[in-house]
Amino acid sequence: MDRFDVTIAGELNLDLILYGLPEALAPERELLATEMMLTLGSSSAIVAHNLASLGCSVGFGSCVGADQFGEIALARLREAGVDVGMVRRLNHGLKTGLSVILPRPSWRNILTYAGVISDLKPEHLDMSRLASSRHFHLSSYFLQRGLQPELPAILKELRSAGLTISLDTNDDPDDRWESGLSEVLPFVDVLLPNEREAMKIAGCDRLEPALAQLAGWVPLVVVKLGADGAMACRGSERLHCAGLTVDAVDTVGAGDSFDAGFLSEFVRGASLTNCLYKGNLAGALSITRPGGTEAFRDATYRESFLRRHARALAAQA
Repeated sequence: MDRFDVTIAGELNLDLILYGLPEALAPERELLATEMMLTLGSSSAIVAHNLASLGCSVGFGSCVGADQFGEIALARLREAGVDVGMVRRLNHGLKTGLSVILPRPSWRNILTYAGVISDLKPEHLDMSRLASSRHFHLSSYFLQRGLQPELPAILKELRSAGLTISLDTNDDPDDRWESGLSEVLPFVDVLLPNEREAMKIAGCDRLEPALAQLAGWVPLVVVKLGADGAMACRGSERLHCAGLTVDAVDTVGAGDSFDAGFLSEFVRGASLTNCLYKGNLAGALSITRPGGTEAFRDATYRESFLRRHARALAAQA
């Protein structure tokens, strides 16, 4: 029997979010933030944490430095019920990564110290445990530089073991949008970009031709549209699911939370409509609290939010 519903291999770090900064950061000035949050960061870890919080059994493979940031990140994952037995501590002076996020009303800066992200290599992965699952998810493709050369072989092995595979590339810091991605996509069952990422991956400047291109490469393309919800493209089929209206506090991690919600239904064999709605629901839950996981950590709040919207989910089934 499968040990996990979903396994994930990827980066693990913390986010330090500073709120209330002025629009322009003047040099040589001490600028005061109105609030801060130190929380679990990194796309891969946010997906793992929130998937587990939604009731999926999740196994997570990564590496951290032998430092306090790594211990905090691991503790947050364990608290959510994620199996972190595949996480390796690297003891040769390397540090766990950190992103400093400076949100503004309509945009944000993200400053990342990568730490050991690119030090995660195939030899750190326990392939038998990764394969003991129904589904494998990969996030932040362009940051996984230690894995990239072997990812086609890794995904091929996991697919041969019967797993379905999803990919959320996230942004490419180099803005090149290749780095071997074309060799990975043939092994992907579900691609989960946002609108900008979809166009960048496809090399198009409009969404519709980008969808047509991507649908020829991947069986199911799911594009996150922010407040407008999400749409799925399966061959010539198009399906749109409207977003939920909530009071937004922080959009950090909203796309990763969508991935968690979508996959929590996908691995259970739910309809595509239900998968999209649960993705929108999880993304909406995420943005009602600071950071990408804080709304999921509060079990009472999380379950109350999900129950309030269960009727709408049933209506769209």
